[in-house]
Amino acid sequence: MTRPRPRPTTTRPPAGRPPTRTETRRKPPLPTPPRTPSRPVPAQPPPHPTEIFAERLVLVLSGQRPMHWVARHIANTAFDELARLAELRPLCTDGHRPTIHRIGHYQPHPETYEVFARIATGPRLRALAFRLTLGPDRRWRCTAVETEGHLA
Repeated sequence: MTRPRPRPTTTRPPAGRPPTRTETRRKPPLPTPPRTPSRPVPAQPPPHPTEIFAERLVLVLSGQRPMHWVARHIANTAFDELARLAELRPLCTDGHRPTIHRIGHYQPHPETYEVFARIATGPRLRALAFRLTLGPDRRWRCTAVETEGHLA
């Protein structure tokens, strides 16, 4: 009588019996080396004061931030006028958040910037102009604001 030939062993457990604990254990994943960028990322320069103030004024004039949020950055003479202008919310539109499209500036004096910005509110472009002056404490303060016919 001939004996049946033995089956080759497989890595799968035979059908009909549950796998044993050692058969179901998986190998731990190999540690991956830390990823290094192929090119070093250049450090970004700090934003210009005109960009910072334009963003702050847009948030206040659209009603997204309260007036006291920028109070310490506004000169005393312009604060009352800006508060009146903020009540009108000249940059607030129906459900559209204003975005700054372009900012430019002119520097008539080393301690003064005249800034203009294009603000998009939905499909419409609006104008924003303001003046920044460097105070005796070496901090920039807004001294005048104007938006499309609204003077502050």
